[in-house]
Amino acid sequence: MTAVISPDLDTLARDGAERLCRRVRDIHAAGRRPRLLLTGGSAATSLYRHVDATAARWSNVEFWWGDERFVPEELPDRNDRQAREAFLERVGATPALVHRVADNDCSLSAHEAADRYAATLPAAPFDLALFGIGPDGHIASLFPGFPQLDETEADVVAVFDSPKPPPVRITMTFPRLNRSAAVWFIVSGADKAHAVARAIAADGDVHTTPARGVRGTAETLWLLDQAAAAHV
Repeated sequence: MTAVISPDLDTLARDGAERLCRRVRDIHAAGRRPRLLLTGGSAATSLYRHVDATAARWSNVEFWWGDERFVPEELPDRNDRQAREAFLERVGATPALVHRVADNDCSLSAHEAADRYAATLPAAPFDLALFGIGPDGHIASLFPGFPQLDETEADVVAVFDSPKPPPVRITMTFPRLNRSAAVWFIVSGADKAHAVARAIAADGDVHTTPARGVRGTAETLWLLDQAAAAHV
C-alpha cells in the first residue's frame, strides 16, 4: 500500500487524472483494452474533470461502476451521470463500452437489476478500480454493519435502507472488488480523516470500516489531500 498526499483537492485531482491517463496508455501499449471501475463522489468527479481527452484512447476503454444509486436516470446523484457529465462524454467514450446499472424507471426490481449488472462484468479482473470513502468508512455501497459485507457468492447485490440517501442501491461485493489488479482511493476533506486512518491501520475490522476490505492484487494506492491525511 502506498499513500500520496497532495496539499489540496485541486492538486490531488490533477495528479490523479495524470496517473489515470498514464495507466490507460500503459495498458493500451501492452495490447489490451483497459477495464476501469469508476466511482462517484466529489473528489473523484474533480479528478474526472481534469482528465485530458487527448492523453489516451478513451474510445477503446471499457467502464463499469462499483456501485450505483437505484434512482431514475435523470437524477444528478447517480454515479454514472456524474461521470458522464464530467468525463465520459468529453473524452469520447464509446457508449457500448459503458456499462450502467439499470435505473428504477425500468421494470426490474433492485435484486433483478443487480443480477443483470453482474452479467455485464468481465471474466478478467478490472485493471483499475477507483473508490472514495465515506466518513463512516464505507466503500462503494458497503456500509458498516450491513449484511452485504459478509457476501461470499454474488458479485453484485442490492442494498436497502442505506444510512445515506437514497435508500436503495446496487453494489459490487468484496469478492469481486478484490479481483482488481489496482485499487486507488481518491479521498479529500477533514471529515474523512478518521475513516482513512482506520482503513489503513495495521489492525481493524471491515464491519466497522468496510474500506479495509478492498485491496488490489498488484497495487493499492491512496491519493489524499492534506486534510484527509491528517491522522495518517
